[in-house]
Amino acid sequence: MTTLLVANDGGHIMQLHTLRRRLDIGDDLLWMTPRTPQTESLLAGERVRWTRPCPTRDLGALVRNTWEARDVFSRHDLSLVVSTGAALALAVLPQARLHGVRCVYIESATRVSGPSLSGALLSRFPGIRTFSQSTALTSRGWRFLASPWDVYETRKDREVPQLCSVVVSLGTSPYDFRLLVEHLISIIPPTAHVLWQTGVTDVSGLGIEARAKVAAAELRAAIERADVVIAHAGTGAALAALEAGRCPVLVPRRSMRQEHVDDHQLQIALDFALRDLAIVREVAHLKHEDLLLAAARSVVRKADLPRLLIAHDPVRPALAGAVVGRHRTGASGP
Repeated sequence: MTTLLVANDGGHIMQLHTLRRRLDIGDDLLWMTPRTPQTESLLAGERVRWTRPCPTRDLGALVRNTWEARDVFSRHDLSLVVSTGAALALAVLPQARLHGVRCVYIESATRVSGPSLSGALLSRFPGIRTFSQSTALTSRGWRFLASPWDVYETRKDREVPQLCSVVVSLGTSPYDFRLLVEHLISIIPPTAHVLWQTGVTDVSGLGIEARAKVAAAELRAAIERADVVIAHAGTGAALAALEAGRCPVLVPRRSMRQEHVDDHQLQIALDFALRDLAIVREVAHLKHEDLLLAAARSVVRKADLPRLLIAHDPVRPALAGAVVGRHRTGASGP
């Protein structure tokens, strides 16, 4: 039987893709996510059911994705649905429970002390098991699963006397971060080759060649070649750097400057700093010396990590009776 893996693009799909190696869910997998350069590259060779974009708090997008996801439960013999959010989970997991399918929701690592809106709503839905990636979120039905950052450790084993290649990644956030771009232009050597992945940030008049999105494979290759990676403190950008063996420079977006909806990136950045997995600075305090400090470090994955058990508990039968008697056909193409 098939496990359905559901996630929005950006950091959510990156977290699920990284966690998948440790989860006890077998190898018969079907992914469900919006189609973007990142997800196309990240999931190359996988079975994927592409969805429409599903931004947070966009009711119209939620309704459209809920409607269009209906037939996945008749076309595939699903035994489990796992999601790392965000809004796309709201479109799929409640339907899965109504069909008697076991469901697991893993809250984003960005949520340290409390769940997201999607997580809070899903935690109240009967039969959906909820896990966190923060030891501070373990009440009202939330159980700590693991921190995604436990997988990595840094080593000071590189010599980079000058920066020749730099990657700047601002992720897929729908908020502008021009302040960081302007500051980086002033501290990155003009002779360095820079890949600017700037999302929706307005870079007009700055004299740089920027791209809103970069395919996951291309971004990883660029990070592996780069002397240093500078990114906003989003989980997707941070994970991309760690997976490619680079210690990133992380700069948190701040809500007071309308760079994000809240200050959860500050919490992420603090966690990275405490684990010595990144050089963390506010925009105004970031210096060229900080870039060299990060460039001198590499990141490796720890060996022999334990499996994460999410699928072994029996699911409560609530709501399943509505459709449990309905015969589901065998799997067909996504």
